[in-house]
Amino acid sequence: MARRKKMKARKKLLLFGVEILVLVIILVVLALYNMTFGKINFGDLKDAGINDDLSDAALESMDGYVNIALFGLDNRTNGNYNTGNSDSIMIASINEDTKEVKIASVYRDTYLDIGDDTYRKANAAYAKGGVEGAVQMLNSNLDLTITEYVCVDWRALIEAIDALGGIDLEVTTDEASVMQPYIDEIQQTTGYSSSYVSGGGMTHLDGVQAVAYSRVRYTAGDDFLRASRQRLVIQAMLAKAKEADVVTLTSLCSDIFDDISTSLSISQLVGLAKDVNKYEIQSTTGFPFKLATASLPKCGSTVVAADLETNVIQLHEYLYDDADYVPSDTVKDTSTQIVNATGITKDTEGIDTSNYNETVGADGTEATKTQNKESKSQNTETENQ
Repeated sequence: MARRKKMKARKKLLLFGVEILVLVIILVVLALYNMTFGKINFGDLKDAGINDDLSDAALESMDGYVNIALFGLDNRTNGNYNTGNSDSIMIASINEDTKEVKIASVYRDTYLDIGDDTYRKANAAYAKGGVEGAVQMLNSNLDLTITEYVCVDWRALIEAIDALGGIDLEVTTDEASVMQPYIDEIQQTTGYSSSYVSGGGMTHLDGVQAVAYSRVRYTAGDDFLRASRQRLVIQAMLAKAKEADVVTLTSLCSDIFDDISTSLSISQLVGLAKDVNKYEIQSTTGFPFKLATASLPKCGSTVVAADLETNVIQLHEYLYDDADYVPSDTVKDTSTQIVNATGITKDTEGIDTSNYNETVGADGTEATKTQNKESKSQNTETENQ
């Protein structure tokens, strides 16, 4: 079992920009107008679950970056952040010098230690231990040092997207069809009205439709492409937010602040406004990078890293440009436990998800797949020269 040490959240001004879900947009408005701080669900992490066997070299490689865990809750009880599975799990890593932001989606069905040597799907960590348990899961399994988080549920995203006037994404006819039952469920749960979309091209989505789009899973690409859709929604919201006027952003702020939960302090929120336009999403990806799937007892169909140790090395290279990262013994032990339980090793032939990873520059899943295929082709040509 990984030893855990308590690490008090570092309370410094985090200028992590509007790229982190729509919440950052709201926080910037609050920083400027100091209107409704009392409505936010502020929290703090008593134990972030940071591995205490991280090497000095590992800690040094992560210095200068701010990491924030982002949880979108599949929660039928609006505004309840104590329970529920985390339908969306993302890590936003911000380079404090360059202002570049990288976003990694952790596939919700990834088989990990969710605490107390209990191995389940990653999204179950929130249901088991709340936001603290979910952050601990990320830190202990991935050798991270996350001490900050932001949580939203369906209502918060709907209200934010509607306040921005909706977003525009390319929706395929298959996606539009699969969206229909999600739209029905979201309307029933939240009380917001919407309508079906036809798809087949660039489509204007309201809040309900956009949340339904981000939940689409049962098409080609499964959960891997769903994670891409969630990042596409973030990017589209960013584009609209940068065009929005003060009145729009102020209204957005007032509408949804009681529908978010965060560990960020008021002073941190105030700091957001300073250099917000300097921050840009540099790239996005999904985790694990190399993976396989398996049907496991008590879990059903799961995503399994092939193997965890190898994927953690790749994650640190992606987030921190650390090509020589050596995982902690905690991660190595966890990786061994997963191999023993699943039989999936680093030599297992994995599922290729590379066509879904990079969403920056795309306005839909088809464009995402096209640009990733072109990038791979160019890289292959370069290697063969």
